[in-house]
Amino acid sequence: MTDLKNINLEECLELLKRKKISSKELVSFYLKEAESNKELNAYISLNSENAIKSAEESDKRIASNTTRPLEGVPLAIKDLFCTKDVLTTAASKMLNNFIPTYESTVTQKLWDAGAILLGKTNLDEFAMGSSNETSFYGPSINPWSKDRKKYVPGGSSGGSASAVSGNIAIAATGTDTGGSIRQPASYCGIVGLKPTYGRCSRWGIVSFASSLDQAGPMTKTVNDAALMLDVMAGYDEKDSTSANLEKINFYKNLKKNKKLKIGIPKQYKNDQLNKEIIKFWELGIDFFKKNNCEVIEIDLPHTEYALATYYIISSAEASSNLARYDGIRYGLRKVSEDINNLYEQTRSDGFGDEVKRRIMVGTYVLSAGYYDAYYLKAQKVRSKIINDFNQAFKKVDVIFTPTAPSDAFEQGSKIDDPIQMYLNDVFTVPVSLAGLPAISVPIGLSSNNLPLGFQIIGKRFDEDSVLSAAKIIEENANFKKEIG
Repeated sequence: MTDLKNINLEECLELLKRKKISSKELVSFYLKEAESNKELNAYISLNSENAIKSAEESDKRIASNTTRPLEGVPLAIKDLFCTKDVLTTAASKMLNNFIPTYESTVTQKLWDAGAILLGKTNLDEFAMGSSNETSFYGPSINPWSKDRKKYVPGGSSGGSASAVSGNIAIAATGTDTGGSIRQPASYCGIVGLKPTYGRCSRWGIVSFASSLDQAGPMTKTVNDAALMLDVMAGYDEKDSTSANLEKINFYKNLKKNKKLKIGIPKQYKNDQLNKEIIKFWELGIDFFKKNNCEVIEIDLPHTEYALATYYIISSAEASSNLARYDGIRYGLRKVSEDINNLYEQTRSDGFGDEVKRRIMVGTYVLSAGYYDAYYLKAQKVRSKIINDFNQAFKKVDVIFTPTAPSDAFEQGSKIDDPIQMYLNDVFTVPVSLAGLPAISVPIGLSSNNLPLGFQIIGKRFDEDSVLSAAKIIEENANFKKEIG
């Protein structure tokens, strides 16, 4: 009998195609698993009744051999994607009862390809966090937790990472603003791909920072990430930042062997870096060398300014985007006869502490007296960071770095120290500022028996090389996927 709990997306599609299992059986199994593993708090809501109905429709299509690319596969969707007639909360009290009347472009593409909505996954409120501890619905738990210790799954896409890693979803969507796909993928031992900014439409995704937000897949394997990207990517006229490019078959292109030039940024190797991280970094470099890749040291001189730059720009954009939550048109509304009191009470009660913190920082750096000193300067530094990458990619095809500075940390250990929390993103935010594609792929287990992921960064719109390099790491690392 097929072990449904441990199958990946590629295997699932093959089983459905060969009629070894029905979509209804598959959906029913994962709904049951999700209910049985509620302690992970990976899901905010399950789409049980509609998922079963959709599965029955898929089974009819499979029986008549009129299938689509993801026919009958149940997927978990980060609760930042608007889903028509299905609760969409952004893990915030502000949107606790929000049911959209429209569908995000990315999720619509998935449904058009035959995928089925299993449920909406937990996240840091409005995607602001690195641990999934800022959710109004409580934190998700890393499935690798043990010995009475609860480890964070990372954030903000922690619910999606927890669901895939904990085998209560075959695959999931995430969003990445400063590392929110890659860092939880690293902590949970799965594959997380942030495509190039503009590769996937942002339309219908609840906005955090509009110049940084990007949707991407979170999966068990590199092949699965390519399969999902094939469906999720594409031009969307409703999104002004969407790139109008020729369609690429990422999954098919993975079959091609590529000899790559691998860049190692000297700024990322410093005295503070965990020795265990360095050990796995060197191991990954050996994997590339054994596969006839050339390894070259590169220079990214403005790396040290990336974290500060990111938090200025992202907070500024957040303060603007979240101004729409005022208690007037939708979402939480506090009753008051005075309009100013209505705004104040609604926003005070509706937003959590981390969201308030970033709104206040963003408002400050955009204010008349500080715009030039902070926001404008940050944008100039961002241009220098982009130029650093452009210069580096004249010498190499991809760049290889750690995804995070450590393995997963214990729940509650950093939540009261915002600076320590922000430092978890030190390796991921430069990529986001430059709008580049990057993937996190598991390479091994730490001394704490927790997963460690490494990051591969590519040129703009060169996801092919990123996926190819990730495949080398995946095949050589032979990562132990069994939890515990």
